[in-house]
Amino acid sequence: MTLEIGPTEEIAACAALRRAVFIEEQAVPEDVEQDGRDGEARHVLAVLDGVPVGCGRILLDGAAGKIGRVCVLPEQRGQGIGLALVGACLEVLRGVPGVTRAELGAQSYAIGLYEQLGFTAYGPEFADAGGQPHRMMGRSL
Repeated sequence: MTLEIGPTEEIAACAALRRAVFIEEQAVPEDVEQDGRDGEARHVLAVLDGVPVGCGRILLDGAAGKIGRVCVLPEQRGQGIGLALVGACLEVLRGVPGVTRAELGAQSYAIGLYEQLGFTAYGPEFADAGGQPHRMMGRSL
């Protein structure tokens, strides 16, 4: 098996993955998931044996890069692909002049995953993406 993860311009592949995971599996409303910001974002794609299986999106906000829309297809979970996607997002951010911090809104069940990459949770839990409990997390680059 060959896994490749890195920056991509294949926005349609990312949108299809996000539809499968967020809209279909997790019942996130389509107008919430498809927020119209993909054109201003940087994208990272995970491809296993030539098939897209996960992705992430990065939006810039001053000195912070916000990592979001990280997803992996259900049949590929538990193999470290999610961690690798976030790691690839961090690498992208390290290459952006003036960006010194990474932030993300983590689904509460996934906080431990992000802690493995040096993120720290802050602030109260909040409902996002159709009611899913989240917490903000951040780390310096």
